[in-house]
Amino acid sequence: MKGKEWYQADDVAQEYDSKRFSRGGRLIDHREKRAVLDALGPVEDKDVLEIACGTGRFTVMLAERGANIVGLDISRAMMTQGREKARRAGVEDHIEFLRGDAARLPFPDDHFDAVFAMRFFHLADTPAKFLAEMARVSKELVFFDTFNDTSARVAYNWLLPMGSRLYGDEEVHELLDAAGLTLAGVRNDFVLPYGFYRKIPNGVAGAFREADTSFGETSLGERLASVSYWRATVGERSD
Repeated sequence: MKGKEWYQADDVAQEYDSKRFSRGGRLIDHREKRAVLDALGPVEDKDVLEIACGTGRFTVMLAERGANIVGLDISRAMMTQGREKARRAGVEDHIEFLRGDAARLPFPDDHFDAVFAMRFFHLADTPAKFLAEMARVSKELVFFDTFNDTSARVAYNWLLPMGSRLYGDEEVHELLDAAGLTLAGVRNDFVLPYGFYRKIPNGVAGAFREADTSFGETSLGERLASVSYWRATVGERSD
């Protein structure tokens, strides 16, 4: 995985949320959480796995809605932040944080009702292997996001500390086919890249977000979107 050492550092974990989801980044946090909720639907009493759970933004949110959720990550420091969030929210009994490798998930086939990953596939060195594992352990649903190779992210990708893997639609469709998944829906968003929103105050970001959303609904905006949210269903397995 790209940036593996950087991602596991204590100081990165401690500042992760404040650097990415303060100021205009609050809009990103809100949109990503909405995307997860829309994709997974009602989660009460469902078994859910989050790949690359990080500081537990989504893990805790779903536990608060009644999910029995496992958050898997490679970073102990990130999961320490997640456990503290779970403690403050009073949902420790609904969450298990587990350190592990997303390419070799320690679960049997069809173990979870839904499996999802956010902010993960842009770092993936072997996306086919990761997606195949997500499909293997899910009974019903797989959800993930990608950063897109026709977006403004291309222009500043080289400035990022670990770069990003960018995807085209054709590549994602091939990955889904190889994993035995059927595309159930895709949503494109954020013509303006995430880095732009993190640099401006939240009050100012709202106006840009409105314009971004309006343009994003056009055919050109769809092609220039920075991020895509992919919802897929698991097909019947052969004996």
